[in-house]
Amino acid sequence: WLAVGVDPEKSSIFIQSHVKQHAEIHLALSMITPLGWLQRCPTYKEQILNLQNKDLSTYAFLGYPVLMAGDILLYKSWGVPVGEDQSAHLELTREVARRFNGFYGEVFPEPETLLTPAAKMPGTDGRKMSKSYGNSLQIAEDMETIWGKVRTMMTDPARERRTDKGTPEKCPVWDVHKFFNKDAQELAEIHEGCLNAGIGCVDCKKKLMAHLTEMMDPIQKRRAELAKRPDDLKQILETGAARARKVAEGTMENVYSAMNLIH
Repeated sequence: WLAVGVDPEKSSIFIQSHVKQHAEIHLALSMITPLGWLQRCPTYKEQILNLQNKDLSTYAFLGYPVLMAGDILLYKSWGVPVGEDQSAHLELTREVARRFNGFYGEVFPEPETLLTPAAKMPGTDGRKMSKSYGNSLQIAEDMETIWGKVRTMMTDPARERRTDKGTPEKCPVWDVHKFFNKDAQELAEIHEGCLNAGIGCVDCKKKLMAHLTEMMDPIQKRRAELAKRPDDLKQILETGAARARKVAEGTMENVYSAMNLIH
């Protein structure tokens, strides 16, 4: 987070387990969240289908959206920047807040969904980009590793040969290009080249890699420098946790009072 420019003086950076109120609000919210809400969550259904090599038959997995709701509501957030795939989780958060407020009085705001410019980013296999699916490009990876992933990234299935014409809108590489490539003229040339088989998929990926490198190089250099200062990083986490605890304690006072619980 520091490497990409988050300022710890403005944004509290901390480890979730260092603020015990996250576990407390999770428990409180789990008491009022119907199972049906969790079982119909699109992400839950999707991961059940896609992560068949893992045992997902646990409450921790089913109830993860409640923990996420707690993470948001603990700080009485009015809005949350998310990707498109997380919008269902945020809608659940609003429903949980609404239900809690209906039972116990107005305690939580209903946070708005703030979609980012790259609201939906495809992974290397064409599915949504996710660490769980092993199809993501990681900031901490060196550029050689990232190029290995980009080089083998799924493309328009119609382009089996170099001479086959394609449709950029059906290609995950094009979707990533649109975000990382800020050269409008080059984007137009790539689009036209794909439509008319004037550019090969490997050439297209090389152009994408050039823009990824331009963006990632300064970030990775900052990350490497920050990694040399573990004591500073630890202090940032401790300061962030202390700041977060102060807010979280106030929220839990409101929650316990509303629920008539003694703590």
